Amino acid sequence: MIQHTVVSSSLDSSITPFHKKLNSSLKKVSISVLQINLGKRCNLACTHCHVEASPKRTEELSPEICDRLIELIYKFPQIQIVDLTGGAPEMLYGFKPIVEAAKANGKQVIVRSNLTIYFEPEFGDIPDYCAQHQLRIVASLPCYLEDNVDKMRGAGVYDASIRALQWLNRLGYGQDPNLILDLVYNPSLPNSEKFSLAPNQVNLENDYKKFLQEHFGIHFNHLLTITNLPVGRTKLYLERRKLYRDYLKFLESNFNESTIAHLMCRNELSIDYLGNVYDCDFNQMENLPATTRDGEKLTVAKLLAAGTLDLIEEIRTASYCYGCTAGCGSSCGGALI
Repeated sequence: MIQHTVVSSSLDSSITPFHKKLNSSLKKVSISVLQINLGKRCNLACTHCHVEASPKRTEELSPEICDRLIELIYKFPQIQIVDLTGGAPEMLYGFKPIVEAAKANGKQVIVRSNLTIYFEPEFGDIPDYCAQHQLRIVASLPCYLEDNVDKMRGAGVYDASIRALQWLNRLGYGQDPNLILDLVYNPSLPNSEKFSLAPNQVNLENDYKKFLQEHFGIHFNHLLTITNLPVGRTKLYLERRKLYRDYLKFLESNFNESTIAHLMCRNELSIDYLGNVYDCDFNQMENLPATTRDGEKLTVAKLLAAGTLDLIEEIRTASYCYGCTAGCGSSCGGALI
């Protein structure tokens, strides 16, 4: 696995506040993406998980919030994409009702899958369900090599992921234009100040496709390269090794202003399992809620009452935003430029 590695050599450990790095405040544009975190329960506990999901977590969507989210989907035709995440979204309350509401309203639905969920009791119907409803699957496979994947995600995860991808291929995923299958790459977590940004997305996609086709006959559509933001377990990992501030400084040193126009937070609302609204999934995990011009915290109920999704003017930022703006940029849709 080829990686772009840079040694952090700065003696200045101070981090420039992200809002001061920008020439102007970071503004929302019209909302077109609704990303919903259905909860934190998952069958895996990956070392880099910014949600800190695991089988021990119990948080998930309630019937009341599920109903409000479905009402939101019906009420606002400007929503083009409903993006479902977790935890393992497929195992959480509200997954199928929200999928079916979104599809009934002509939305593209993304499900962010760990793939191994298909082999858990009661979830063997999920691949066929996804194909039936033409869901776009964005699946975590942080490397095409077994050792690297199992180190990040747990023993046996690579083998299960390969079998899951082959299963999806048999259903037409990665080949039928209506059945999109994308994979997600994350760099390995650092053991020293030799920090890495993701390699060139196009070149790495070619490497993935060549390896997976030659060894397993697997086809997929796109590879999405995503930077490890210092949030959740990645932040805890870095703090234990006294690398947290150095990593932030590394990300800042690779700040690329041309990524700003393409940041996912600009046209997205991130909703948690309690119905609270955030600018992005990372702000959600750091408990940095979205607010109106008057500083009022937003919820799904308040959006419904106001009759608009476009109540936010300025996006709330933090130091970890450098992760989305470093190098070629990073988002839930991969590299930005």
